[in-house]
Amino acid sequence: MSLDREELLSTAADVLTRRPTSSMDDIAKAAGISRATLHRHFAGRDALIRALEQLGLRRLDAALDAARTDEGDAVDALRRVVAETEPHAGFLGFLVTQNQLFEPGEQHEGWTRIDERIGALFRRGQQEGAFRIDLTPAWLTEALYALITASAWAVQDGRVAARDSTRMTAELLLGGLRRSGER
Repeated sequence: MSLDREELLSTAADVLTRRPTSSMDDIAKAAGISRATLHRHFAGRDALIRALEQLGLRRLDAALDAARTDEGDAVDALRRVVAETEPHAGFLGFLVTQNQLFEPGEQHEGWTRIDERIGALFRRGQQEGAFRIDLTPAWLTEALYALITASAWAVQDGRVAARDSTRMTAELLLGGLRRSGER
């Protein structure tokens, strides 16, 4: 049986997103493989988390590409960002949390790239006069991550319908982000 690495990582992401303290045994079982097979691919949990981080960064880059952040007005672009990243929301939440465990005081260059892409959208909205200028793009980026993550957890827990989560996330963020008089 051939084991697809990305499929294995997707399974691991799903398990760890739902239960961040899952063991390597739990992940192997969910993937339908032995722990030894999992360890042949990833020397340990840290190696697995690093591989998941790389996969997550690729997925977020692809989501931002699909959102076409440079097209149209910033408000519409932000709605597209929420819609395109929301399918990865639980994974994003897991990665944001796990990222804090590595390299204290330093940020992975991939996260820096993602942050810069999102921050550029918030700066553009500020320059267009659509977004408040008293909130920094860095803070707004963190708020976006937090809202997308909270939305995913609310959907997983059955407190929010999946069909409503994208709209609710975007509208809550935009409600606090828009300058006075903007709709």
